[in-house]
Amino acid sequence: MTKTLGFLLLLFISFNLSCKRTSPNEAIEAPKKASFTKSTFKADEAILYDKILGALVGSAIGDAMGASTEMWDRKEIQNKYGYILALTPAERIQSPEGTWEHNLSAGATTDDTRWKYLMVSYLSNDKRNIDATTFSKFISDYYQSEVLLLKEPSILTSTDSLDLRMEKIDWIKEWARVALAYQIGPVAYQEAQNRFYGGEMSCAGMLYTPMFGLVTTEPEEAYSLAYKHTLFDLGYAKDISALTAAMTHMGMRTQDMDSILDASVYIDPFKYQDSRLVGRISYQIANSARRYVDLSKNLFIADSVKLRVPRNYKGSKQDWARQELVYDFLEKDARAIPFHAGEIWEILIAGLSFGEGNFEKTMQFIVNYGRDNDTVAAVAGMILGARDGYSKLPDSLKTQVLLINKEQLGINLEEMAQTMVNSMTNTSINNP
Repeated sequence: MTKTLGFLLLLFISFNLSCKRTSPNEAIEAPKKASFTKSTFKADEAILYDKILGALVGSAIGDAMGASTEMWDRKEIQNKYGYILALTPAERIQSPEGTWEHNLSAGATTDDTRWKYLMVSYLSNDKRNIDATTFSKFISDYYQSEVLLLKEPSILTSTDSLDLRMEKIDWIKEWARVALAYQIGPVAYQEAQNRFYGGEMSCAGMLYTPMFGLVTTEPEEAYSLAYKHTLFDLGYAKDISALTAAMTHMGMRTQDMDSILDASVYIDPFKYQDSRLVGRISYQIANSARRYVDLSKNLFIADSVKLRVPRNYKGSKQDWARQELVYDFLEKDARAIPFHAGEIWEILIAGLSFGEGNFEKTMQFIVNYGRDNDTVAAVAGMILGARDGYSKLPDSLKTQVLLINKEQLGINLEEMAQTMVNSMTNTSINNP
């Protein structure tokens, strides 16, 4: 009986093996993601200069338009200014992150434009690699050079000279702490980075990363190069900072606003979208902002409805109701601090979507919302300035900003643009 069962079992196994189908020799390949653009960016020197100057001046316009109301609530802005249409005097007390003098003329800028000034110096040096280590050294060297100026004889006899020097040091020392720690090693760097501005997920990188979009040839390259320089960012703030560079680069090569905005969807070289349980937070925020703008387009207000429209506002009651609806959505999403990277990003995407490529409409939307409006407007201004070029920026805005920055602040935006063009045409950025 045992032999019979064994024979039957062997027969059954043999039968099944003989009937088993063989697997196909070729497996289906995983999708290969294409580059967001089909070609590298190239432009002759005149066009390049116009676009780079447009980006720098556009950013400075945004910074200057928000300088007088930085960190204000939108109701405060309406009470004092009504609806801001252009530049207003920088009526504010000097501070390290703000203006370095009290109550400057309309067109004066803050740390957002000072960072662009520093970045031109950093990016125009063609004798070194452009990477995180070099960047950290650049920041710490700048800090140390400012500290050494405390030895100036005038400081011994003038407390005003000391105050001015200390204000400049106060501005950069928070950044220098992280930069110096980065050069020591990973443990020191992690401790300093998590302490940066109280350990909050600030918009630090967004003050300078858009500049990488001006010197690269593809949006993915702009993202990757910017990401390597996000030494001061935490978590998804690094992704957001890098995306502003990719969007700025797209502004250099296309007029299509959808293509510029879609860079925030399709450019994801570090696979943030694959994060378990969470996904890509920057995408979710951007998607919400664009949805808010789309929803506002469907809003209809009857003529009988009473609505308080700010003085100076040039649109219709219907237009204001739609803008106010987007503001309400954004206000519900507001973070604990106005300079949180996620909040800056959401207002930026909403502003670009609502403005539909119109420079003044976009700037006015952002500045009149308030919060950290000069930083948001500076990023948006750089993207749209790169898109439109200096030649197409509003005459009154660009002329005033060029003049005040040059004469009162010592920042020559035209020279900065030419320096960048000269550097780009004579050498290439090494992005290892």
